[in-house]
Amino acid sequence: MLRVVSLSLFILLSYVPFASAEPQLGDDLTTCRDRQLDLQVRAQACETLLNTDRVTGKDKAVALTVRGNTFINKRDLDRAIEVLSEAVDLDPDNVITLNLRGLAHERKGQDDLAMADYNLALQKRPTYGVPYNNRGIIQVRRGALQSALDDFNLSIKYAPRFLLGYTNRARVRTLLKDYDGALADFAEAEKIEPNAQQITANRCTTYALMGKFDLALADCNGLIQKMPKWQYALSNRGDVYLLKGDVEAALRDYNAVLQLNPNNVRAYAGRGQVYERKRDLAQARADYRSAAYALTPFDDYDVARARAKAQERLAALAPQGPGASSTTRRVALVIGNGAYRNVHPLDNPPRDAKLIAGVLRDVGFQTVVATTDLTRDKFFETLQTFAKEAEKADWAVVYYAGHGFEIGGVNYLVPIDAKLAADKDAESQAVALEQVIAAVGAARKLRLVILDACRDNPFAPTMQRTLSLKLVDKGFSNIEPGAGFMVVYAAKHGETALDGDGGADNSPFAVAFAREMKEPRVEVRKLFDIIRDDVWAATKHGQQPFTYGSPPGREDFYFVAGK
Repeated sequence: MLRVVSLSLFILLSYVPFASAEPQLGDDLTTCRDRQLDLQVRAQACETLLNTDRVTGKDKAVALTVRGNTFINKRDLDRAIEVLSEAVDLDPDNVITLNLRGLAHERKGQDDLAMADYNLALQKRPTYGVPYNNRGIIQVRRGALQSALDDFNLSIKYAPRFLLGYTNRARVRTLLKDYDGALADFAEAEKIEPNAQQITANRCTTYALMGKFDLALADCNGLIQKMPKWQYALSNRGDVYLLKGDVEAALRDYNAVLQLNPNNVRAYAGRGQVYERKRDLAQARADYRSAAYALTPFDDYDVARARAKAQERLAALAPQGPGASSTTRRVALVIGNGAYRNVHPLDNPPRDAKLIAGVLRDVGFQTVVATTDLTRDKFFETLQTFAKEAEKADWAVVYYAGHGFEIGGVNYLVPIDAKLAADKDAESQAVALEQVIAAVGAARKLRLVILDACRDNPFAPTMQRTLSLKLVDKGFSNIEPGAGFMVVYAAKHGETALDGDGGADNSPFAVAFAREMKEPRVEVRKLFDIIRDDVWAATKHGQQPFTYGSPPGREDFYFVAGK
């Protein structure tokens, strides 16, 4: 009997100093220094001091540290590291600053730099409990469980009222199958904060791995009863059901999560295991692909575990297709979203899509799916259908024209029915670029995504900021596609792709792409260099396309091979 189960469902958290006490009276310097105050209150006072140049030396280092902490919460990690490094220069012994800079490095995927900062903080103050916790998380991610356990032990020793120390140690004890020790840690955590959701969520998983499914479901059900739309709890319960062998109940929970958030990595990874159990291997592969591809260097721990499981199973289930044939099969999906319902519509994307689809057919693509004005549900359905075509192809190309932007380091394409009243709505109403990457991921050779979508974010003026995230009003963020993928942006990070000059029927990028694609014997890497130069010239240096990643290096790829 096939069993593919990965229960990696714990909240494993790094600590960012934050307090929620009521603000106290006092001048800006007193407020800026007071670590018991709300971070936002401190930040306002610190910014006043910095902007009026009223602090120097260690006081300025404190103000910069608070500013850096604010940037971390906005996921503006480069600026956080820059500001915190300035603070370290002013006060090299400030261990809070070092710990925060380590956290910023960690969230950028720079674990070695993060460990260096945590180690330096602990060298300067060996009794500082927080960096032990944060260092322990990196150890868990590296699979060094005993080292992680040692760090969490020290975190608890020096910060005995630190909730995360206990819940994170319980996580590691569970992985080491010390279930009694894990339950003891949860009990200690309850003495500190009896109603902490992470206690119940993590204990649910511990009970499941112990085979105590009634207790596991009691914990998960209690959370879901209080918060029926909490994706984390629903995913946890789905994994409990999967471990129990109730695949239909697991499937209901994963589907519920994906209805709430069709970009959810954990739900795709879990549902892939359900379909693999049900011997629906094509659907299993599709779900694993949806979970497998990451464009950012850092995943939260539970997401990283789910993604790794999806990558492992996807490799194991790779279809055994026929060998190389004399005819290269090339397929494309072309999307033009213009008829937006809740912001101003775009005239050019449907025309751009029609132009590009026609040229792709002209140059010999066997299948070209051209569609316009996709709603959220239709967008995901279209990507999933195309992924099945890509699995049978050598080339898979997606061209998208429409609205697109970045929130919190994640790039999103925007369906026409998106409302996006708040920043947090992006994950549930828009399409993460990773899902487009997944749609081309099964192609055997060239996997190409082209985004003529770096337009202004039209939702930004009215979008409510409910999350501590950096909101980018123009363009997409930088990405790091995996080997064998090529992602082309019509405009580089922070720039706006233009619709054309003087009422032109097509965007400058679409015009250049359609023209240059028809030229024989222009290798695809060179092709997009030429398109970049064409657009740069046509827009009078107002727009510069940018390419990330590259196709496989041992073969040349031509839209028109020529003679």
